[in-house]
Amino acid sequence: MAETFADLIAAEDILLLVNAAITATGQREFRTDEWEQRLSLGFLHEYVRVNYRPVYAAVLALDINDHNAALIIEQLLRSAGDASAAEKRVEGGLIAARLAVLPPQRVYRLFRALRAAKVNNRRTRAIQRDWLAARPDLGLDAVKYRRGLKTVARHTHLPLTPRTCTSTGTGTGTGTVSDGELGDFLFRPGRRTRYAHPRLDAHRRARYERSALYDLPYTVAEGFAARHGVPRETFLRDIAPRMTRQERLRTQNSGPATDLTVMPLTRLAGYVLSLPAERRAARRAELTDALRAAARRAAGPHVGSWGRVSAVLDDSYSSYGSGVKPRRPLAVALGAHYLLAALAGSYRAHWTSGCRDPLLVRPWGASPLGTRILDALEDAPERLVIVSDGWDNAPPGLAGEVLRIWRTRLDPERRTSVVHLNPVYDADGFDVRRLSPSVPTAGVRDAEDLAALVEIAQFAEGRTGLAELRAYLDRRTASFLDRHRGGAR
Repeated sequence: MAETFADLIAAEDILLLVNAAITATGQREFRTDEWEQRLSLGFLHEYVRVNYRPVYAAVLALDINDHNAALIIEQLLRSAGDASAAEKRVEGGLIAARLAVLPPQRVYRLFRALRAAKVNNRRTRAIQRDWLAARPDLGLDAVKYRRGLKTVARHTHLPLTPRTCTSTGTGTGTGTVSDGELGDFLFRPGRRTRYAHPRLDAHRRARYERSALYDLPYTVAEGFAARHGVPRETFLRDIAPRMTRQERLRTQNSGPATDLTVMPLTRLAGYVLSLPAERRAARRAELTDALRAAARRAAGPHVGSWGRVSAVLDDSYSSYGSGVKPRRPLAVALGAHYLLAALAGSYRAHWTSGCRDPLLVRPWGASPLGTRILDALEDAPERLVIVSDGWDNAPPGLAGEVLRIWRTRLDPERRTSVVHLNPVYDADGFDVRRLSPSVPTAGVRDAEDLAALVEIAQFAEGRTGLAELRAYLDRRTASFLDRHRGGAR
């Protein structure tokens, strides 16, 4: 019995990290400051790494956010002396596979943090060199991430001897970059009067030739455009072919229109919520069609397979989030609304504000979660999904009491599956805030991960232990490494 209890405690500790790694970004939230978030997250990472290192590394195979993935990699490399040879082999594969899917700017930031921490062992240098060797175009990296590439070259003592690297980026054709050119561009920028690589040469020419800036990535060209005094509207129109989907969305109000139907669900929901209500109403058909299309893509083959579904969706004032992540919790709830509608055979939504038009939701009012849960249970659903930050205050505690009585007295056979998804990390509790011990709670970062998180939530009910959780992580690790085989060292 003691061993079973210990397993349950260990599983709970690990789930704390999983929920945090999905939701927390170390930024200010509605109720906690940035320093509280970072302090809480730092302690949680160190605690789980020290006590459950193999499982800590396996979390890299889950759908965690980039901030926590980088933290886990940094922690593992900084504490390499604590790992056995077998653990290092597994960690090396997970680290290489995760680095391959992280945004390059995040990876370069991680490498700078390792340099600042004076982590420069052979294993770390090998991981960095392997990642650089797999980059499709180091010439592009030299232009777009110049500071980061310089840091890695110095930190790993990367020998910039002549070799060829194919340029595969978009733009004015492809070219090759020799390490001699890379070295000159990074460390001796005035040495050459011309570069064979088109991006490197475009960067050189953009200092005095306005047309050359349109051969550069958007983020680099933007600075040159300001230097040349190019009008913003003209610049955005002409640079449009170079812009990524995310850049087009960020400049939607001042630049060329983007195809909303190809945007990820949660990002699209955030864009919709950023528009004034009158613009949302004017573009109702376009925005609704785009949200439904994104939801169907996220649902994939599971469209219409979930039976009767009801949802309680939190659009109270706290769903605004914070100035650094405005309306993020509400965007998750809005995305979940459209995804659940796609997954369900029949579906009903209950917003805490009572809003009946999801396109016009806004952060407003208190959180009468208990009342809305009662409304949802009256639908007799097969599944009840609650998307909320867990702060039930109208009146306080009613949601937890409703769920307790429902689960223990009215539905002990669990005819209705209930899960709570929380998009906000609670720094004080080292976890996402829960509504009731009788209902599983999982952290959620993006609405499109909802289906996978419902599976993770089963471990939060307290009825499964460490063995089941380890088996689940082993399956996810094997699947993750299979998808990225060849990138592991």
